[in-house]
Amino acid sequence: MKNTYCLFLVFFMAKLFAQESTLHCGSDEMRISTLKQNPKIAQAVIKRDIELENFTKNFTNTNTKKTTANYIIPVVFHVIHNYGTENISDAQIKDGLDWVNKTFRKQRPDTASMVSDFKSIHADCDIEFRLATKDPNGNCHSGINRIASDLTFSGDHRVKNLIHWEPTQYLNVYIVSNAAGLAGHCVWPSDADTIPLWDGIVIGHSYVGTIGTSNLTRSVAFAHECGHFLNLHHIWGGNNVPGFYYYPCADPNKDCNIDDLVTDTPPTIGWQSCNLNGASCGNTVDNVQNVMDYSYCNVMFTEGQKTRMHACLNSSIAGRDNLWQTANLIATGVYTPATLCAADFSVNKTVACPNTSLYFSNTSYHGAFTDVLWEFAGGTPSVSAVANPTVSYVNPGIYSVQLKVKNGTDSAEVLKSNYITILESTGTGTGYPFSESFETTSSLDGPDWFVNNMDNSTTWQLTKMTAYSGISSVVIDNFNSGINGKDELYSKPLNLLGASALNLNFKYAFARQDTSNMDQLQVYFMQNCNSSPLQRWSAVGSALETVTTTVNSFFIPTSNLDWKMVNVNVPSFFFNTSFRFKLVFSRKGGNNLFIDDINMDVSTGVNDIREQIEFLELNPNPAVQNVSVTFKTTEPKTLFIKVINTLGEIVLLTEKLVYESGQNAIHVNTNNLNAGLYIVQLTDGIRSLNKPLVISK
Repeated sequence: MKNTYCLFLVFFMAKLFAQESTLHCGSDEMRISTLKQNPKIAQAVIKRDIELENFTKNFTNTNTKKTTANYIIPVVFHVIHNYGTENISDAQIKDGLDWVNKTFRKQRPDTASMVSDFKSIHADCDIEFRLATKDPNGNCHSGINRIASDLTFSGDHRVKNLIHWEPTQYLNVYIVSNAAGLAGHCVWPSDADTIPLWDGIVIGHSYVGTIGTSNLTRSVAFAHECGHFLNLHHIWGGNNVPGFYYYPCADPNKDCNIDDLVTDTPPTIGWQSCNLNGASCGNTVDNVQNVMDYSYCNVMFTEGQKTRMHACLNSSIAGRDNLWQTANLIATGVYTPATLCAADFSVNKTVACPNTSLYFSNTSYHGAFTDVLWEFAGGTPSVSAVANPTVSYVNPGIYSVQLKVKNGTDSAEVLKSNYITILESTGTGTGYPFSESFETTSSLDGPDWFVNNMDNSTTWQLTKMTAYSGISSVVIDNFNSGINGKDELYSKPLNLLGASALNLNFKYAFARQDTSNMDQLQVYFMQNCNSSPLQRWSAVGSALETVTTTVNSFFIPTSNLDWKMVNVNVPSFFFNTSFRFKLVFSRKGGNNLFIDDINMDVSTGVNDIREQIEFLELNPNPAVQNVSVTFKTTEPKTLFIKVINTLGEIVLLTEKLVYESGQNAIHVNTNNLNAGLYIVQLTDGIRSLNKPLVISK
């Protein structure tokens, strides 16, 4: 048999069920290309592969045994997500690990259907994968990291640059949205020894466990990749380093003298369907149910594969022999059952309508909990001793949740402030024309606006640093924050019944710090607060910036030329009593984003009061007793003037007057106003123009 080798082994299932699977493994082609382009790396990899293969042969021949019962391997999961379904629950991750252990320990309930020819060599591999309970610094840890990154959609080796725990201490498992177009991939020990940063498993979220986004059929992918991690080949063999050639699965022209270097697995061309009567290479029957095949009815490892994995765990190549040592098991917290060290929880959604059922999960770690006490201020129930309760809220608002847990003598608690946002479900009154200049808005925590801080970091906030009109706007500090944040700003519900040809528009200002920044702003419309959002506008990277040069300091627009206006049509199927919109900003290393002057109107031709009023001037400014408000209208218009203080209070209001087109002026008596800063607002009752006014006494 020739030496079989692969830089990283991956496999892909195009359909959900094994009987219908059409699979492709592109790793062989990718590996060959990599080795040809990097001959020095190829030489180092080949050298280590030969060393490991010689060690494996000697280990097999001497039948070296480990003195303790099982090889225990500490595992840490890194969930690389973009706030989507790939951000799977702790429960699904633990279920995935459980099924890997059942597969390795000969404990799967579906082994009763195993082909009789292979029952005698079905191995209990004496290998156990345990969730780490300590991080590399010895601190208590859940064993699960969650990192927001667009790399979840590519799922290649670059995800390992985001986070990578010492691979001689932990098996790093990366859960992603898309594992480079495959179910998963994993480098072999000889590759990992050459390039340690590549060590670990990358796997798609829908191939982890049997619950959530995965199922029993796909769950075998995780165990398959663990086999590669421990130096198992695909059962049909394939790569041979010196010759740079390979055999794809189910290749009818395959040389049956090439196999997986395991004596008790019959030579085979490999299977992409669960044909239990399948036979190739002169066999009576192939080991179609082997975990290292592509059949997706994989339930077993053989005794020969068990020995090969044990050899890998006793070799120093890639430090696999350190993983299971007692000192490392103590350091990673898996040597003995861990005690309770932190309370934590999650919920299926943090933004919802009133009376929506919310499902809370206790994710405290570690161990079984003897007592659990939840407190849901404003919720029903308001308290609960159920491990994973269901809660609803009647009234709109923002609510905190507290969890206290006990585990014998140990206890822990956590309070998540402003954790649940309950939106109003129906708009009251007429929702259009709608205008928001943020001059009199005092909060983004309801009832007019709600923030969903998805990354629990910097988020939307009111500001007086700058504005397109007036002195107020909303901003996200994107200069001083992390690069992978995501934040939503929800409007209140609007009653759009009877509308026609509605448009939504707003002004924004944004700069990039360098040309690689791919920050994104999106506008979504929703029929109600529980409906699926529909994206109606988006701008990314250079298309989003409003200034053409990169800004490496804290960006603040200094003139209206630094702003852009966005105009978005509202389709008629949103014309109901519960319409709302949201702005979603994804931070990717750029600079600050400002939003101002949001308007919605029935006319597609005139959507902004600035298109009706050409200018607004105050004279004198600063003023003492009187100020002249001068403006020019392009059509007859009913308007009135507000004077607003810095607390958002209206301190002066003129009567509504109809102004003819052309230049107009009104004199406002400011004698009763104290010295300070004010906003003079020219408004039609819905939309407004704002100018700062200083009163000097």
